Amino acid sequence: MQRTLSIIKPDAVGRNLSGAILKMIQDAGLTVKAMKLIRMTKEQAEGFYAVHKARPFFADLCCFMCSGPVVVSVLEGEGAVTRYRDLMGATNPANAAEGTIRKQYALDIEKNSVHGSDAPETAAVEIAYFFSQLEIVG
Repeated sequence: MQRTLSIIKPDAVGRNLSGAILKMIQDAGLTVKAMKLIRMTKEQAEGFYAVHKARPFFADLCCFMCSGPVVVSVLEGEGAVTRYRDLMGATNPANAAEGTIRKQYALDIEKNSVHGSDAPETAAVEIAYFFSQLEIVG
C-alpha cells in the first residue's frame, strides 16, 4: 500500500465541490486515511511550495493557496501516487482527459481544483507537512 497527499484547492472548496471530489477519489479505490479543512497562512503556502520558489508563478500560487480554505487528505491504495495523478488529470484542464477531476471541475491552469504528490518520496514529505502520525488512521 502506498500513500499520497491530496489538496482540494480554494477554488473547489469555495464552490462546494469537496464532497464530489472525495467521492471521485473513493470511487477510484483510494481510501482516505486522514483529512482536515484548513486555511493556509502565506508562510505555510510558501513553505509547502518552496520547491517552486524560483518559478515566476510562485507568488501567485502562494497567494491563491491561502485565499480560502483547503481540504488536505492522506490517500492510501495500491500505486496511490500514480492512481491519484491519473484521476486528477493534466495541470491544464484544457489538456485533461475526460472523467478526470480537473476536466470536470478546474476553472483554469491556476484554479485547477486539486494538488497531488508527484512521487512517493514527495508524498512522504508533503504528508508530514500537514499531518502527524497520530492523525493518520491505519
